[in-house]
Amino acid sequence: MDFSILTDQFASLTFDGIALGFIYVLIALGYTMVYGVLRLINFANSEVFMLGSFTTILVATKLFHHTIESDPLTGFKLVYTMLAMLIGSMIVSGVVSVLIEIVAYRRLRARTSNRLTSLISAIGVSIVLSEAVRMATSSAPMGSPRLLDKITLVTIWGADIRVDTLLVIVFAIILLITLDLFVNKTRLGKGIRAVSMDYDTSRLMGINLNKIISTTFLIGGLGTGAAAFFYITVYEMTRFSIGFELGLAAFTAAVLGGIGNIRGAFAGGIALGLIEMYASAVLGTQWRSITAFVILILVLLFKPNGIFGESLQQARV
Repeated sequence: MDFSILTDQFASLTFDGIALGFIYVLIALGYTMVYGVLRLINFANSEVFMLGSFTTILVATKLFHHTIESDPLTGFKLVYTMLAMLIGSMIVSGVVSVLIEIVAYRRLRARTSNRLTSLISAIGVSIVLSEAVRMATSSAPMGSPRLLDKITLVTIWGADIRVDTLLVIVFAIILLITLDLFVNKTRLGKGIRAVSMDYDTSRLMGINLNKIISTTFLIGGLGTGAAAFFYITVYEMTRFSIGFELGLAAFTAAVLGGIGNIRGAFAGGIALGLIEMYASAVLGTQWRSITAFVILILVLLFKPNGIFGESLQQARV
């Protein structure tokens, strides 16, 4: 163990951990939203993230014809290119999430109330998507062109604040605030909360359950797609197995905060991002993925309801 790196680079590690945590938060929304409504762990959400990351790169390379050797962009060209990458990733991820709900869950939900059946279906869809991309890419990683010049904007307490990590934090906060307002202020958001409180009573009250559930999957997919774009912006690489690695961490974040609780997912994601960064500094980067496993096991053993718990119906979605 080497604590000198942690003490010398504490501010930098903290800022990078917060940025990573926001990526986890956006992916965790895919788990939290679906669990809040259906009490179902949508393990296929990890592959939705993976597809979003590939879409982000393909928009840059195939639609705008940028390559790894391309120079960073500036001005309006940078803005519309990155917006296209973000929107493309969100649309593909959102559509895939809705299709997963229609193909893999809806018929099972109509035929049986056994959640184990839906869980097995989710794992099956996850494997199918992962293996399909593995064969399509020949298991090779795909790099992203650096369109955003990663300059240091400011130095705070010795930490270099780069433009890409600041972009992740600012836009992730905007997306989370927008989601919170949607769930708590709109008619459709109230319908989502109603279904999360009492599935059967909501149906008797005339709520269109299929519409609400599809909307929930769509919102989770949009958040996951945004996370994929931000991940590529910072780390510039993806592969067919990236969904498992990031999905596990995001699921851990959701459980840590209290799965089914949006604000709990926010707290869990930030906490996990910080813990992973600190653990990487002390133990080495090879321990980063193991940290998520250890935290998941500890949470399930000692506080399975998470930090905030999942008992407050008003916080569920």
